[in-house]
Amino acid sequence: MNEIIKKNGITFGIIAGLISVLTTVLIYVIDVNLFVSSWLGVVSTLIAIVIGCLLMSKTKKEIVGIFSFKDAFTTYFIMAIIAVAIGIIFNIVLFNVIDPSLKETLKELILKKTISVMQSFGGNDPKVINEVIKKMNESDPYSPFEQIKGFVFALIFHCILGLILAAIFKSKNTEYNQ
Repeated sequence: MNEIIKKNGITFGIIAGLISVLTTVLIYVIDVNLFVSSWLGVVSTLIAIVIGCLLMSKTKKEIVGIFSFKDAFTTYFIMAIIAVAIGIIFNIVLFNVIDPSLKETLKELILKKTISVMQSFGGNDPKVINEVIKKMNESDPYSPFEQIKGFVFALIFHCILGLILAAIFKSKNTEYNQ
C-alpha cells in the first residue's frame, strides 16, 4: 500500500475521530438535549464531507502519478474506520462508564421527540404510541453491543460517501505521462 495513502488516512482518521469526541464532549457539557436535535446529524454529515474532501484533495496532490478510484476509496476507508472507531469507543466509555445515567436521560428525550413527531404526522392512536414506548423502554441503544452495531451502520454510510468521493477525486487520466 502506498505510504501517502496510509499516512493521510491514519492522520485524517485521528483528526476526524478527535473532532467527533470533542463534539460529543461539547454537547454533553453544553446541553444534552442537543444529542437528539435533528440538525446535528446534518452538521455531522457536512463535517464528514468536508473532511473527506480535504483528505482526498491532499492525497491526490501528494500522489505521484495516477490517483486511482481504488486508492481514493482506500484512503477514505482507512480514515473512516479510524474515525468511527475512536468515536464509538468514546461513546461506549461515556455512556457506560463515565455517566451511565445519561443513557436514561437520552432515552426519555428520544421518546418525547418520537411521540411528538408521531403526533405531528397524525399518529395519535394510543395503542401505537404505547407499543412504541414499550419497545423503546425495552431497548438500550447505548449499550456496548448496540454501539458496535452502530459502528457497522456508520461504516456502511461512510463506504457510500467514500465511493462518491473516490469517483469525484480519482484521476481523470488513465495514463500517466512522465
